[in-house]
Formats: sequence, structure tokens, C-alpha cells
Amino acid sequence: MSKVSYYTEEGLKKLKAELDQLRDVERPKASQAIAEARDKGDLSENAEYDAAKEAQGMLELRISKLEEVVSNARLIDESQLDTSKVLVHSTVKIKNQANGAQMTYKLVAQSEADLKSGKISVDSPIGKGLLGKKVGETAKIQVPNGTVTFEILEISRD
Repeated sequence: MSKVSYYTEEGLKKLKAELDQLRDVERPKASQAIAEARDKGDLSENAEYDAAKEAQGMLELRISKLEEVVSNARLIDESQLDTSKVLVHSTVKIKNQANGAQMTYKLVAQSEADLKSGKISVDSPIGKGLLGKKVGETAKIQVPNGTVTFEILEISRD
């Protein structure tokens, strides 16, 4: 059973661009590397050939997984989303109750997650703990070093 993931238009474009790059550029390169290694003689003792075949196998696996993700991807119309509670593609401003630190995160699909740019996965412990919460509510989230309590300060869409 495949898992449906929700993407922004930008995220889905990036995914499709990566898939096109792998299919149209990397796949022919892998085939060329195998052909060149094959031309060098005895295949039973040709480490270059074995390495090229292994690299091709890994590439085909990556292409297959990306094709599955793209086929199960759904585009989100962010204008139709409810801003009264935390959902996928919500930007959430939270406050750590223990130390008063405030953070802002955007909840995204796992493949779009990038902590440096403030995007966390809805499948992460914090993402799961924030889903469905409203402004003013608190979320007790189990993290590797204990339980953290966050207060939801603001929910928005951008």
C-alpha cells in the first residue's frame, strides 16, 4: 500500500525535476559507463564493470522510488485550508514553555523537510504533536531527551 503525500506546487516541481534529471541524464551516463567497462575485456575480473552495474542498480532503485512518490503525490490548494488549526503547510509560531524560546516552523511533507529553512516534516515528533492544535493550546511532545511542552502562538499560511 503506497502512502499519499501532500506537496506545494514548488515542492512537487522539484521532485519532478529530480526525476527527469535521473531519467534523462543520469540513466544514459550509467549505461555508457557499463558499455565502456564491458569493452575493457573479461567481465569476470572487471571491477569497473561490477561497480558500474551496481551504480546502475542504485540509480534504478532511486528512480523507481521517486516515480512512486510522484504518482502518489497530491497538490494542496492552500487557499482552501483552515487556518484555525495546524495542518500540513501551516506556518506555526510556537513557544517552548520550559525556556521561553519562540520558533516558527512550516509543516511539510517528509521529502520537503529542511530544518535550516524552517520546514519540518508532519511525520516528525514535533510535526505530529502540533497537528490539529489551535492558537492558545499547548502540545506535549515526546522527544528523544524527554517531553517538551509548546504553546501555539500563531498559525498562518504563506
